[in-house]
Amino acid sequence: MGKDVIIACDFSSAEATFEFLDKFTEEKPFVKIGMELYYAEGPAIVKEIKKRGHKIFLDLKLHDIPNTVKKSMSVLSRLDVDMTNLHAAGTIDMMKAAVEGLTREDGTRPLLIAVTQLTSTSEERMQNELLINASINDTIVKYANNAKEAGLDGVVCSPLEAGMVKDSCGKSFMTVTPGVRFADGDVGDQVRVTTPEKAKEIGSDYIVVGRPITASDDPVAAYRRCVKEFVD
Repeated sequence: MGKDVIIACDFSSAEATFEFLDKFTEEKPFVKIGMELYYAEGPAIVKEIKKRGHKIFLDLKLHDIPNTVKKSMSVLSRLDVDMTNLHAAGTIDMMKAAVEGLTREDGTRPLLIAVTQLTSTSEERMQNELLINASINDTIVKYANNAKEAGLDGVVCSPLEAGMVKDSCGKSFMTVTPGVRFADGDVGDQVRVTTPEKAKEIGSDYIVVGRPITASDDPVAAYRRCVKEFVD
């Protein structure tokens, strides 16, 4: 499994997105389209970015009853994205339904990963507000095992948990890790963060990087620095 850097294109319009992507004249980075951009521009933005030659992680984090998720995934499978996701908290039945809905008639489907716990969630918040009494690490590993049992390809987790997920679910079970910042950068609103270099060491397969690239004075240079630290 090749490692890659995914840029989080958290923009509010197609115009801002393409203004950003046009800066990349040599590379075609793997991009993440999240809720903000998808809700602003709809499926058209996915199709246009795909047409430009980028791989796409469609980050909509579905979480609903199994039948609704199955039908929604069936619609998303027609968009020709490379990866999409849901919340592991939706249970094994929901995740199985998602795989079923996402699988096309020819048997192909995008990679499907589950969010274990958001990188903005601390153990204290999880226990006090969500009333989950297990430790955050035990919860993440359990959710990852549920995702594996449901037939998913991997999970979204913080880089700090990638190693323990691999230990429990096997080396081929993918870890896609947001919460990556440069050693000399600002952590923003995420509480479980690490550097690209450390994420590589721990065992992340993909890192998702937003503001350290998109808010940089030189996004292409920042992207290349990420690739150098994580992939090369």
